[in-house]
Amino acid sequence: MNMIKQTTTEVWHGWQGLGYGSIIYLSALSSVDQELYEAARVDGANRWQQLLHVTIPGISTMIIMMLIMRMGADKILLLYGPANYEFSDVINTYVYRMGMTKADYGLSTAVGLFNSVIGTVLLITTNQITKKLSGTAMF
Repeated sequence: MNMIKQTTTEVWHGWQGLGYGSIIYLSALSSVDQELYEAARVDGANRWQQLLHVTIPGISTMIIMMLIMRMGADKILLLYGPANYEFSDVINTYVYRMGMTKADYGLSTAVGLFNSVIGTVLLITTNQITKKLSGTAMF
């Protein structure tokens, strides 16, 4: 059951970010110099080789920025209610439920702080890794 929940959540987040992501990546693709594609065709590159050697390096900065932003983002699930707490509870909704509906401010604060620390560590780690691997980072 847990595997089904995880897969459904991943599919939902994929569809949810499809429109925004397509706008970002299309704008990044439009900034790739068309002369690079022409030069690759003259050199005999097929479409896959153009993708690997022109397109991906051309949008790699945007790919890295989107990866870093994705590591720091967390969304509240839709259709969240008492009937599906067991299946749809994530840390942010748990903190909200403990703090606002059950008035357990101590537990809510502790869990929220833990979530913030873990999120910050993931964000900084991802930024440092991308800075080392590609020389591109957010900060």
